This record gives sequence, structure tokens and C-alpha cells, in this order.
Amino acid sequence: MCQECGCSRPGPFAVDNCPYDPTAHAHGPIESHTHFLPDGSVVTHSHGDEAASHGHYHDAGAGRQVLQVGANILSGNNRLAEQNRGAFKALKLLAANVLSSPGSGKTTLLQQTIVALAGRLRTAVVVGDLATDNDAARLRKAGVPVVQITTGTLCHLEANMVAQALERLDLRALDLLFIENVGNLVCPASFDLGEGLRIVLHSVTEGEDKPLKYPPMYQSADVVVITKMDMAGPAGFVRELALKNLRQASPKAKVFEVSARAGTGMAAWCDYLVAARAAAGR
Repeated sequence: MCQECGCSRPGPFAVDNCPYDPTAHAHGPIESHTHFLPDGSVVTHSHGDEAASHGHYHDAGAGRQVLQVGANILSGNNRLAEQNRGAFKALKLLAANVLSSPGSGKTTLLQQTIVALAGRLRTAVVVGDLATDNDAARLRKAGVPVVQITTGTLCHLEANMVAQALERLDLRALDLLFIENVGNLVCPASFDLGEGLRIVLHSVTEGEDKPLKYPPMYQSADVVVITKMDMAGPAGFVRELALKNLRQASPKAKVFEVSARAGTGMAAWCDYLVAARAAAGR
């Protein structure tokens, strides 16, 4: 129980540098509170962990100006990501961060990719999910090491989670590590895990406009894999429009069109991964 306010949340984290309310305190990494000043302006603070933002947001009415000051909330994650990246590089290991919305076919694609790469690349998978180890159990059937990360309510993986998962793998026995991120097209785009390759899946069942609706995710991609191509006809997928939108959002990403279940496009996809691993090992 918090000794400051008596609430049931853990804390407090003292905030003694607030010019408006020196008794304010925060719970957890970040907590906000608002002051309504005598002149009618509004000030909102975000206090807590040093990596969290701390900002003042003043009502812009009545000629007042808006001032926003924030620290990079990703700085701590980025430092750990660089450590992961250095470890991967030293081991000549290609780490691929696989991202998409839920149900786009990440696990099925990884299953079939692992099977197709057998004898060519030694692979393993780190799986991130809010709950259950269903995906991890499916991937273990492919005969490779799999480590499950259960994030609870967190909608993305972070570099420290990956670092802890790596301790459970024999990295020296691997050529390619897949990191299956939590299904989400928003938050994971901002979190570097130390990967050498960022792969975004786009299912034909999601329509053609996802790259325009979620540009940060697609802009960050090295590769975009359009999945479930065997369902393009029944789904009414307009391929030309999808590719146009994709090129607008992510002009430099390499694009593959595959059906993991039917095997369409899988040979080219696997050849690309073999070449990418060879480049990472130089």
C-alpha cells in the first residue's frame, strides 16, 4: 500500500521537484497529475522513472502558449537493444524481429520456414504473447529450440525481455533467431530489440490499406511478407493497390508474396533468409 495516499498501488516514487505541487508522487514508471492554476491554465505532469517523459501542457486558450518537454522514453530500451545487437554480431547470428497484427499468419509462416530451412540454417524462436504458450507449442513441433515470453498486459516485446530469453538458448549453435513479437501494428514498431532484420507481415485478409493506416510499422520494415496469397481471390484482395500503398509507406522494403500452407513463394523467401544470414556472418 502506498504510504502517501493510502491507495492499493505500489509506491510511492517521490516527486519533489514539481514547482506546482511538491507533495505529488508517482506510482510505477510513470504517473500523471494535473493542476488547475488560478489564472485558468492547466498543467499536466508525467512523473516517475527517469526514462519516462516529463511534460508541461498548458491550455492554449486566451493567448497562452503550449509548451511540451519530454525525455526519450525509449532511451533505456535502446541501450539494451544495442547490447543485444552487439552480441548477435559477435556470434554472427542473424536475429529477425517478426511483427504483424494478430492472425496474419506469423506462426504458420515460421513453422513452414523452419522446416524448409532444415539442413541450411540452424534456427530457434523467441515467442512473445500476452497469454498462453500455444504458438510456442506449435513451433516446438518443428524441432527447434523455442523460448516463450509471456508479457501479461504488455502489448510488445522489449530489449530486456529478449536479453533474458537469450540466456535460455545456446546462441553459438544458431545461425538464425526468429523473434515472434506480440501481434500489434502500433507499439512494437517503436521498440528496437537489437534485431538485424525487421520483418512485417501483411495478410491479404487485412485489405490493402494497412500500410497507410499504420505507417510507422511499415516504415521501419526491412522486409514485408504478404501472407495467405492462396486466399487473395476469396478475400477480394486487390494486389496492385496493396503494393502501391506499401511502396508509398515503405519504399525500400523488400517484398515477398507467399502462402505458407500452399507453399507458394516459400522457396524465394527461404533463399533470401539464407543470403541475409550469410551477409550477417561476414
